[in-house]
Amino acid sequence: MRSSCLIVALVLCSQVIVAQSQKTDWESLLRSIPSPERQREYMQRLSARPHHVGSAYDKDNAQWLLSTFKQWGLNARIESFDVLFPTPKERAVELLEPKKFTATLEEPRVIVDITSGQRAEQLPTYNAYSIDGDVAASLVYVNYGIPEDYEQLERMGISVKGCIVIARYGGSWRGIKPKVAAEKGAIGCIIYSDPKEDGYYHGDVFPDGPWRPKDGVQRGSVMDTPMYPGDPLTPGVGATADAKRIPLKEAKTITKIPVLPISYADAQPLLAQLAGPVAPENWRGVLPMTYKIGPGPAKVHLKVKSNWDTKTIHDVIVTIPGSEYPDEWVIRGNHHDAWVNGAEDPISGLVAQMEELRALSELLKKGWKPKRTIVYCAWDGEEEGLLGSTEWAETHAAELKQKAVLYINSDGNGRGFLGVEGSHSLEHFINGVARDIEDPEKKISVWKRSQLQRISTARTPDDRNEARTRADLHIGALGSGSDYTVFLDFLGIASLNMGYGGEDGGGIYHSIYDDFYWFTHFSDTDFAYGRTLAQTGGTAVFRFADADILPYDFTDFNETMHHYVDDLKRQLKAMQDQTKERNKEIAEGVFSATDDPKHPLVAPATEEVPPYINFAPLDNALDALSRSSEHYDKAAKRISHTIVPLSPEIVKAVNGKLILTERMLTHADGLPGRPWFKHLIYAPGAYTGYGVKTIPGVREAIELKRWKEAETEIIRVAAALQNEASTIESAARDLDAQPTK
Repeated sequence: MRSSCLIVALVLCSQVIVAQSQKTDWESLLRSIPSPERQREYMQRLSARPHHVGSAYDKDNAQWLLSTFKQWGLNARIESFDVLFPTPKERAVELLEPKKFTATLEEPRVIVDITSGQRAEQLPTYNAYSIDGDVAASLVYVNYGIPEDYEQLERMGISVKGCIVIARYGGSWRGIKPKVAAEKGAIGCIIYSDPKEDGYYHGDVFPDGPWRPKDGVQRGSVMDTPMYPGDPLTPGVGATADAKRIPLKEAKTITKIPVLPISYADAQPLLAQLAGPVAPENWRGVLPMTYKIGPGPAKVHLKVKSNWDTKTIHDVIVTIPGSEYPDEWVIRGNHHDAWVNGAEDPISGLVAQMEELRALSELLKKGWKPKRTIVYCAWDGEEEGLLGSTEWAETHAAELKQKAVLYINSDGNGRGFLGVEGSHSLEHFINGVARDIEDPEKKISVWKRSQLQRISTARTPDDRNEARTRADLHIGALGSGSDYTVFLDFLGIASLNMGYGGEDGGGIYHSIYDDFYWFTHFSDTDFAYGRTLAQTGGTAVFRFADADILPYDFTDFNETMHHYVDDLKRQLKAMQDQTKERNKEIAEGVFSATDDPKHPLVAPATEEVPPYINFAPLDNALDALSRSSEHYDKAAKRISHTIVPLSPEIVKAVNGKLILTERMLTHADGLPGRPWFKHLIYAPGAYTGYGVKTIPGVREAIELKRWKEAETEIIRVAAALQNEASTIESAARDLDAQPTK
């Protein structure tokens, strides 16, 4: 009897070894296929002409992608949506007083860069979704134009009411600058690129180097995406042909004041005519002049008038059916549209994704079949406000909530270190992938290279020690700014965003110089890291699609949630201490002066010290999360090496609950004032745009001193974490039922 049992066990063990060997062979084959040379060819074709939304080449690219994927034997289709997309017909920035100057608002052709001269097809330099306007007023320099800068202006007794503001790029996402300016009473906004952030301060400018030249301009959308992304006229629903659209005047994501971007060559004559106090030291760029704030005597005329048209966008969707779990979807995406030629943003990421997909198609031809359905997406309309991904996901929301297990995003690629942000239930998983990918330059794993970089750049001894000793490298949290937003924030689908960079700095973002010439001279010139991204993304897709038990892990998630709650407590304590100290200084008549003694700071009023807030509901929820994540970790490790086949019933039950874990972190009512954003743990800040606010309902309520709202949000987040803990605990108990002998 014992000998027969031993024989059965040996047979089962040999089957497991063979299966594991076959899996390793498939992975090795997958990673051997992506080709740098093919990526170069794809990029040269896709970035050959400007391909913004509504352009002929944008549609042509979509059709070419569709044809290419079909040639690889894949099931591909195009899904189209009709979206609002304004393009400018009148633009003007003029200095009226005390001197005359007219901004060129153009980027000149560079002789060695052939595609930079395709002027007839290029979108002009502008900010999409700026309201139309024709205004003239005194100019005020507002640094980055974020809330903290206006607090500084108020302390200096400077108002922007009735003025036009000029802000430099940086410090926040561009759409926040006109948003805050309008709230402060400004009637217009100009945004320029200062060479301190984006130009000669960092190195040689294009075409001699990678940095932004004096006439380079950063285009970009100023749609208020922290309110909701996607088509402004169809919030929350797909922009299909028969969708009900709200009137343009009711669209909440259009700016309230006109806004235009300009180069630093056009900005300098405006800034040079400002008087008033000298700007604080940390407000100063590196243009050859004294930075002053105003208002005036510079008086500026700003005019924006657009064609408010509807354009058709084209998402290219590829589906590889799953053989065992067809109703569980692994989704991978990168967009194909650009502001102009867009070699770096987004084509460098798209060509890597294409090679992932070609590698999978080759595996299919050799007999491999994924257990789960794989969906590859080349999105359109990302640049204008995440249009293609948002409209597709809103259209398929019900099905995605049932079936989507993972969304992996990229949005461009470069040379250097692997960067990953995402859901922390995926942190352990993506660390495992990174350990198995070789860095093409250093010939060590990309994980090890990232670890060494973090050790060398750590700000504190504790950070350095953690980078050395923690089993997994931390991944960042996701805010917004790319196509993962709708999947994570609206639908509660666990998501990752990844790409390589850090060794290819440059300043051609959203300009006519982001093209094939720039990329092949100054970025990932041999496409080695394009191949590495294809290997990384392809391996992640492969492993998630072929795992029996979905490879979520909650140990890192639990640790991160504890960190976030501790950070909220520290934030409140710091506000209390700062308010007490500030009130003390006010009472003692102690005020700091500006750098210009003629313009002292205005004495502020004392403030109420922030009250005590009850964090007990969150603490209790974290205790439950700790217990459930520990239980799940033990249960998962117990079955990870079992030679007994997993029970299909148990696999189905466990995976059904694991899919729900990210959904448990959402709330149907969304965030306060922002109902589209459903996730209670991750969201872009209302005044950061791209930048993440973790546990945003509580954090922003504290920042805005809405104490009752903060306690209400604590209760909502605690309930979500309790539900999360219960779901994880239930999955762990299901795993406990799996026999291992």
